[in-house]
Amino acid sequence: MARIDDYINAKKIAAESLAAASFEALVQRSGFEPCGEKMFRIPFLNRVYGVSFPDFEFKDESAAEKDVPIQEQVLILHYMINSRTSEPTGKRIAYREIPGASFYFSAFVKRAIDPLKKVFGQNIPGLLKASEQLGGIPAGIGDAGFEFRLFPYISLQLVLWAGDEEFTPEANILFEENIGKILSPEDAAWLAGMLVYRLIALNPSGHSQK
Repeated sequence: MARIDDYINAKKIAAESLAAASFEALVQRSGFEPCGEKMFRIPFLNRVYGVSFPDFEFKDESAAEKDVPIQEQVLILHYMINSRTSEPTGKRIAYREIPGASFYFSAFVKRAIDPLKKVFGQNIPGLLKASEQLGGIPAGIGDAGFEFRLFPYISLQLVLWAGDEEFTPEANILFEENIGKILSPEDAAWLAGMLVYRLIALNPSGHSQK
């Protein structure tokens, strides 16, 4: 488990790397909107962040009193570094298919798949409502399937098959084929977990319904 100091250091390294590029180049590379004097406007899940250049300070425009979690800051900066290195192909892959992901697979399951099944496996209506609130687009797969465009060049597809008295719920999260050229396997696992936990926070019951 990474410590907070590790994330602070990771942010420092990423920010220094990005500061070497021009603001205009980063706008084009990332797909994020410029906002005001050298500021990026970054929608992320159901929040909107303002990020300054070249110091990369984050401000939550959706709730001024809230700090932006350091894990989210690092993830966004890592995306900005590699975002245009590979164009989306439209093909979907499982987490295990991301190069180097085997080492992080158990963390991915614990962070994203297990919570998704636990909270929504017998509460499909709750997932439908939360996904709609988070801008999910119906994908027409599973008992509930949605696509989420989390960054301009990264989308995730979430699929859930409901459980009943005989069968346990099943779930999967699919990535665009280019994910491994933009984010590390660890970052991809964090991104999936952030999506799932934001959906859980929007679940009216706050837990699974049986």
